[in-house]
Amino acid sequence: MRKILPLLLKVLVIQFLCSVYACTASHPPASQPSLSPVYTSMASFSPGIQMGSRGQEHNKLLIALIISSSSLGLIVFCCLCFWAVYRSKQFPKPTKNSESGISLPKKGFMQSFDYKTLEKATGGFKDSNLIGRGGFGFVYKACLDNHTLAAVKKIENVSQEAKREFQNEVDLLSKIHHPNIISLLGHTSEISPSFIVYELMEKGSLEAQLHGPSRGSALTWHMRMKIALDTARGVEYLHERCRPPVIHRDIKSSNILLDSSFNAKISDFGLAVTNGMHGKNNIKLSGTLGYVAPEYLLDGKLTDKSDVYSFGVVLLELLLGRRPVEKLSSVQCQSLVTWAMPQLTDRSKLPKIVDPVIKDTMDHKHLYQVAAVAVLCVQPEPSYRPLITDVLHSLVPLVPVELGGTLRLTSSSS
Repeated sequence: MRKILPLLLKVLVIQFLCSVYACTASHPPASQPSLSPVYTSMASFSPGIQMGSRGQEHNKLLIALIISSSSLGLIVFCCLCFWAVYRSKQFPKPTKNSESGISLPKKGFMQSFDYKTLEKATGGFKDSNLIGRGGFGFVYKACLDNHTLAAVKKIENVSQEAKREFQNEVDLLSKIHHPNIISLLGHTSEISPSFIVYELMEKGSLEAQLHGPSRGSALTWHMRMKIALDTARGVEYLHERCRPPVIHRDIKSSNILLDSSFNAKISDFGLAVTNGMHGKNNIKLSGTLGYVAPEYLLDGKLTDKSDVYSFGVVLLELLLGRRPVEKLSSVQCQSLVTWAMPQLTDRSKLPKIVDPVIKDTMDHKHLYQVAAVAVLCVQPEPSYRPLITDVLHSLVPLVPVELGGTLRLTSSSS
């Protein structure tokens, strides 16, 4: 097509010139002596037979030129229109989805897996490949046909709630893309069991790292600050970059996954809602005890500040190494926020309650800054909590440059 159009234009120009030449040749100029200026002037007012003949010849030539020019212009215009239509079909504009503020691939690009493929990839869903479990099923490590390592969530629960969360997660993760949000590789269309295939996060969840057998020993102070910063960046993307904004509703340490380099990514979007939906009465109160904001738990009021509260609880986990809710007895539990708040604002007590793994490994000035951010995030009144963007800006200076922040370490502090 690119070669045909220029060639067509050249042919049209040649035809145009030929038509002009033909018109000129068919009416050669009369071989008469030139007229005197006086005669010419008089002839313009009283044209004779000879002058009228030449005037008619000139008129015919002028008409031929006008017709040929108009025809050429019309043909060129049609060619340009045809070319524009051809270009728009060959190179369509990227689709911009109303759910997100970025250009998105079409939904058909999401890979669809069948049961046999995933059964083979997980070794028949054997226990040795089991890497986690959730409310509706299990998560297995898998090796796909192209040697890509993946995590396969097998959802065997066929309740309406499970189906709704499955579809919600597939719909959202197929549209949103960010370095700190888990990547969706595909899913199955079968009703029971259903599967969601994600990228594999080799270090598992933050909950397993902090509260599992290692008790956080692999997480240094700077690494914990990096995880907090990564998580804040993911939440900030949901709140500020997506259109309409997305409220996760279930930010917690078990939904923050870590890759081989301890980069953190937010996962599990089954409960997430977009702006405009959370004000409706059809949104069921959901979340995890210890992370749920008080206004949402008591009054059902859900805003982006609800995610900020949950993030604050995760920040306290990183700081103190404690679970969000601890069992004191068979009938009594204690909230981490309730226990920590009086001590977080006391500079003499704060260093004593820090996770023993990282105790005395950080600049106390930085410790007080992180504690202050956490205190603001878990304020009972939502309006007192900062926006996640403000939290993000507060954490960036506390993370070393090589880990994604702006802090430059000296040899004595590294």
